[in-house]
Amino acid sequence: MCSAGYLRVLLNVVAFALCFSSKLLFSILYFISFVCDGVDGWLARKFNQVSTFGAVLDMVTDRVSTACLLAILSQLYRPGLIFLALLGLDIASHWLQMYSTFLCGKSSHKDVKDKSSWLLRAYYQHRYFMAFCCVGSEVLYIILFLIHESQDESLIFVCVNATKHSLPLLVIFTLALLGWGIKQIVNIIQVSFFFFILYCMSSFLY
Repeated sequence: MCSAGYLRVLLNVVAFALCFSSKLLFSILYFISFVCDGVDGWLARKFNQVSTFGAVLDMVTDRVSTACLLAILSQLYRPGLIFLALLGLDIASHWLQMYSTFLCGKSSHKDVKDKSSWLLRAYYQHRYFMAFCCVGSEVLYIILFLIHESQDESLIFVCVNATKHSLPLLVIFTLALLGWGIKQIVNIIQVSFFFFILYCMSSFLY
């Protein structure tokens, strides 16, 4: 459903326009946009309105919004290079996964039944597991944005200081960190598989 995709773009534009003037409003709008992605996908499958354009629009919106948030976090914390590295990994893994799908002649980047990695298969074949990882990753970034107070703070110091005074925040942060960690491992596996495919193809040709 492309209309929901356009709504997500609008929500993200408004959110990032307000990110420094109203951190809470930004976080709410950003998270609503993220939730709309899941709802939109579920409705599209339920009513058989899945389209290539809608899928691409959702993926581009996801990557751009996450990239913008990571770029902001890289300016708020030190070492900021961590967030820039995560940005590069996020974009590279999704692009390479799409490209490896094309090289293998598959119609969907979620078709990983032939992959040797059980984690990659679990990630794409179990929607709730994927949702946990994706939500955890985005929630972690939102929490880091909300708990930041002064410029150029140490990432570890801020996380420890914020979570030790609030048990609910500690629980949410820990769950989000777990989902985030699994998602980063999946990203690394996707990049590795792409280069493995290239190696196999080059060996076959030569």
